[in-house]
Amino acid sequence: MELRQLSYFVAVAEELHFGKAAARLGVAQPAVSQQVARLERELGVGLLTRTSRRVALTSEGVRLLAEARAALAAADRVRDLAAELAQGRTGMLRIGTSPGLGDRLPRGLAALRARAPGVDLILVDGTGPAHGAAVASGELDAAVVRGDVDAGRVRATPLGEDSCSVVLPANHPAADGDAVRIEQLADLLLRLPSRGMDRSLHDAVLARCAEADVLVRRGREVTSIEDAALEIGASAGAWTVLPTPLVEAAACGHTFGASTVAVRPLDPPLRLLVRLLVSAEKPPACAQALADAFR
Repeated sequence: MELRQLSYFVAVAEELHFGKAAARLGVAQPAVSQQVARLERELGVGLLTRTSRRVALTSEGVRLLAEARAALAAADRVRDLAAELAQGRTGMLRIGTSPGLGDRLPRGLAALRARAPGVDLILVDGTGPAHGAAVASGELDAAVVRGDVDAGRVRATPLGEDSCSVVLPANHPAADGDAVRIEQLADLLLRLPSRGMDRSLHDAVLARCAEADVLVRRGREVTSIEDAALEIGASAGAWTVLPTPLVEAAACGHTFGASTVAVRPLDPPLRLLVRLLVSAEKPPACAQALADAFR
């Protein structure tokens, strides 16, 4: 039994005329007659009575008509679902995220939800290099990361840039200005997240120090933004650089609310590129929708 046979039977049952059913289906009348007759043989029951003047449903045909319509409707739902899956409008989407993406993450997720309400979103926190490897291996469908990534088997689409801010003791002379130059901080210990935690930030800050010809004295690595802020404010002997969205999020949580810590932009500004990573070999069908949502 084929779906085509069911659709031909339903058309004849609704039109009660083979010629009209054929015209509705856009096929020749003999083809309709042959397929309906074949369906009757396969089912072992007569579905229609035929005379030279009229076509009518048998009692068996009446009962099977509802089931035939239901089967065709189910087939349509399968086709629609397959199309949505192919276009990335439904299913499961595993997205790698990074700390400090600011409002880009909730804004992007809201836009993605509006575009594809049937998608089940699963967020996985981690670092850029780890996310790049997970996207390449297929463990993640996509990732939003900051900074450079190893190209390899991933495709990176620029989404924008995040600025960086200096966190320094409020009583340091450099805190009196609207922005801070690296040279003004040479007397303080530089505390950064480890390279494994945030390679792009780590390398960008050290490169900026080298450009400014500042001899960097390294302090302990930053493992917690809250602890780092408290320690910088308490010891007055260190500074750090963090992505501005991360600093703003911490400020909302009052991490930088104390008067012992100051937050200033760098001069000249330091910006880190934010990218969307997808597989270069098998990108998700919604890759463009993802890029549009997170821009």
